[in-house]
Amino acid sequence: MSSDFSRRDFLRYSGATGAAAFIAATLSACSGGPASTGSVGAGSNKDLITAVIGYGNDQSWDPTQTASAFAMAGINHVYEGLLDTDPITREPYAALAAELPSDLDATSWKFTLREGATWHDGKPVTADDVVFTFERVLDPEANVLIGNFFRSWLEEVKKIDDRNVELVFKFPFADAAPRLTIAKIMPKHVFGQPGAWDQAKSGKAVGSGPYKLAAHNPKSNTSFEAYDGYNGPRPATVKKMNWLTIVDAAARVAKISGGSAEAQIADNIPYANVDQLKQQGLTVEGGKGMNHMFLMFNTGAKPFDDVRVRQALHYAIDKQKMIDVALKGHGTASSSFLNEGHPDHKRASVVYDYDPDKAKELLKEAGVSNLTVNLMAVNVSWIADCLPTIAASWEAVGIKTTLEPQDTAALFTKMDQGQDYQVVAAASNPNQFGMDADLICRYNFVEGGLWMKYADYDGSKDAEALFALMDEATKESDKEKKKATVHTYLDMIAEQAVLYPVVHTELMTAWDAKKLSGIEAQPYPGINLLQAKRT
Repeated sequence: MSSDFSRRDFLRYSGATGAAAFIAATLSACSGGPASTGSVGAGSNKDLITAVIGYGNDQSWDPTQTASAFAMAGINHVYEGLLDTDPITREPYAALAAELPSDLDATSWKFTLREGATWHDGKPVTADDVVFTFERVLDPEANVLIGNFFRSWLEEVKKIDDRNVELVFKFPFADAAPRLTIAKIMPKHVFGQPGAWDQAKSGKAVGSGPYKLAAHNPKSNTSFEAYDGYNGPRPATVKKMNWLTIVDAAARVAKISGGSAEAQIADNIPYANVDQLKQQGLTVEGGKGMNHMFLMFNTGAKPFDDVRVRQALHYAIDKQKMIDVALKGHGTASSSFLNEGHPDHKRASVVYDYDPDKAKELLKEAGVSNLTVNLMAVNVSWIADCLPTIAASWEAVGIKTTLEPQDTAALFTKMDQGQDYQVVAAASNPNQFGMDADLICRYNFVEGGLWMKYADYDGSKDAEALFALMDEATKESDKEKKKATVHTYLDMIAEQAVLYPVVHTELMTAWDAKKLSGIEAQPYPGINLLQAKRT
């Protein structure tokens, strides 16, 4: 990693969502400070949307580096890509670019920038800004978080003139259009200055989107104002927005509850509160996607270097009990690394259906007895609720289990410092970046990636074979051949069980439909209010 973005920085600033080569947004277990509305006055209640975000607001706001649920959601309102995607359908649309590319199979795309597009400081958006942004994304020295989503297929971005750019591909890549929403274009005159990237981490944001940042108070709130100079496809629908960060579940639910509720919408609704909020007249809906709890093994520590032991611990878990008791029915036992419902989902060659006898048999084959496991885990509430089922399941097959839930940043700081561990349970959701299988897998499985280093899997023959197969699928232009290769490497990920989901879960969002329209629950952390309206 580069000096301006250490591994510890990565964990600190992206800890919300899980993240290490990419920690997913649901890992944000940072404690939120007191909720405050800040000074957000609006002319009438229809001029203001107040939202509650169930993740920390003290991580990086640098669009090239963050995986924070709060920051990423906010960034989608402040910045634009050349193309952006609808938050629900994930279909791409022209944002800073004047139109969508006409030939998805071409090896280069030329874009004309939207006429009259300006930054929030009033200066025009130019091709220099686009080149500046992609140079950072593709720079192996900067090694920014989102770089792994681009470096495998994007060769370079060239300026044609002030309003025209060309993206040159290494090979035709049909998934390029939705990928471009990840690369938010940033102003060179602002972030090209010395020390500016550190300022971006801390909340400095100058975009071209429909909302500009009005105030940023980590551990409290971030407020937004409509940008009058915006002339793009999805203009601001209200004059002001105020987003409160409330990690504590009870306080978050209280903020949207009752007749005098301050907020109109809240994400990350605890499963136990769904019926209560519905009874109060709120709409509560879930989004199903890649959100999952996974187990990651230290393959450098015996006996977890033996695939049979890793598989045994998965077979031993009573997943249906976990879904019924901890998740209140809002989950599905994993049958692949991809969630059921994903276009590329197929039951893996190895599916870890609950089978304690199989678990005992595998442990015996591996010559393992009297195994003691210390399970470290993030203290995200729903993960903590799942841990007793894991412990009881492992104890039932003779594995003495100690649970060690702890603050997310603390857990990964230990690993970052090279402290030894056996097994980690954590949450992840790459859907906040995109939906295609290549992106989802590269979120965790990438050569040199932090997750692979933590698992002591990077550099192994199995990992090299996996990465080679992933690269082969990325380059394949035939859709059916690509899908077949994807299924092959998904089987490898399942069989190896180095980092693998136990359950996929549903993310719940609540809103007051009497006060807010245009909302749909999304299957990844955060909210999107670009089409929401006060009623």
